[in-house]
Amino acid sequence: MSTNTTLEKDQKSANGQAGAFVSPDVNIFETNEGYVLEAEMPGVNKEGLDVTLEDNVITLTGRKQVEPLPGKALFRGSYGANYRRVFELDPAIDKAKVSAKIDQGLVTISLPKSEQVKPRKINVN
Repeated sequence: MSTNTTLEKDQKSANGQAGAFVSPDVNIFETNEGYVLEAEMPGVNKEGLDVTLEDNVITLTGRKQVEPLPGKALFRGSYGANYRRVFELDPAIDKAKVSAKIDQGLVTISLPKSEQVKPRKINVN
């Protein structure tokens, strides 16, 4: 599995304005069943997350919306952000069984291996 780790520029951001995407931090690890990808997108909720799978490429895009302050702003340390990360998947991934969830800004994507590449025990007669 390979990843694009650079700050990506796009002609239009998620809100329709020109801008850049922030590349979220990720963890990728392998289990007996497949791979797990965790991406940190603070402030992104289910409605602001898009996960697309096309051919052997999975793209994560997250939009963080920041509510306007109720009064006169004296300092603002939190801003809206658009996250984007693209990964090229191992052809051994069973694309029909890929699943994703988000919990408090942590996106977890399960990428199961196809049955053909999983190790199996051979019985000896």
